[in-house]
Amino acid sequence: MRGLFVTFEGIDRSGKTTQATRLADWLGEDAVLVREPGGTPLGSRVRELVKDSTLEVSPRAEALLFAAARAELVATVIRPALEDGKVVVSDRFLDSSLAYQGEARGLGVDEVERMNRFATEGLLPDLTFLLVLDPAVAAERAGMLDRFEDEGLPLQRSVAGAYERLADADPGRWRRIDAGRSADEVHADVCTVLAGARA
Repeated sequence: MRGLFVTFEGIDRSGKTTQATRLADWLGEDAVLVREPGGTPLGSRVRELVKDSTLEVSPRAEALLFAAARAELVATVIRPALEDGKVVVSDRFLDSSLAYQGEARGLGVDEVERMNRFATEGLLPDLTFLLVLDPAVAAERAGMLDRFEDEGLPLQRSVAGAYERLADADPGRWRRIDAGRSADEVHADVCTVLAGARA
């Protein structure tokens, strides 16, 4: 029996990592937790590159790097786990590329989607949580800045708008969660939605 593929999306500092980790912990041994980019030796190398604030990376190269890391993660971790009946919980997936590189970087959502459909062999999440948070509020949350966060509110606002349009276009897959509340409240909502999806 195929497992369930659940992803978390949202702007930087919206709580994706926290919520993905908490959900995987809540699910226990049924869950496999991954993050993007990362989760494989190749993905970890790519993560270092794309997060490095001292590097200048062209939008097209950035998109290709993310797609390469994603292809490896799907082939070596996500698909095998799903085939084993696990719930795969991912901190970001292809929708991040559609929002950041496709729209915010101006490469085109359709073009970036085609690239990533090739990279993932057409794999899509079963359920995607969009953690909704005002970019100005997110910017006030503590944390180390990376190359994307260094670009400030204009990028995050563009990405937030892109996510809203992606969620509107596929309401069967996306669930919006108010991320301006406590981590406990957000987690409770996530667990309620997931329990309904698995029923």
